[in-house]
Amino acid sequence: MAKTVLIVDDSATMRQMVAFTLREAGYQVVEAEHGQDALNKMPLSQINAVITDLNMPVMDGFTYIKSVRAIPSYKSLPILMLTTESQLSKKEEGKAAGATGWIIKPFDPERLLQVMAKVLP
Repeated sequence: MAKTVLIVDDSATMRQMVAFTLREAGYQVVEAEHGQDALNKMPLSQINAVITDLNMPVMDGFTYIKSVRAIPSYKSLPILMLTTESQLSKKEEGKAAGATGWIIKPFDPERLLQVMAKVLP
């Protein structure tokens, strides 16, 4: 059965690019515009991994990750940050929040799929 990845980004263009890359590789995709939208959609699908932006309206990526990690059934869910932020302090904050990995935008589709293969064997 195909793995389902939740893409959380306020940019429709970015969601479409990531979704296209993942669908081409055989993944199912669920899209959300921000953290709160993502939290609302998570119970509706069997989510196997999340790719989230950091800077979003309503609920940012760090707050979203902390909210997900607070739900026992999502403790080990792979969550990747996909963001323009590359500072070490932001990466450390992401790791502290519970992010599994960090990918810098603009993303390389091949690299994204390599990371997905690692977190979703």
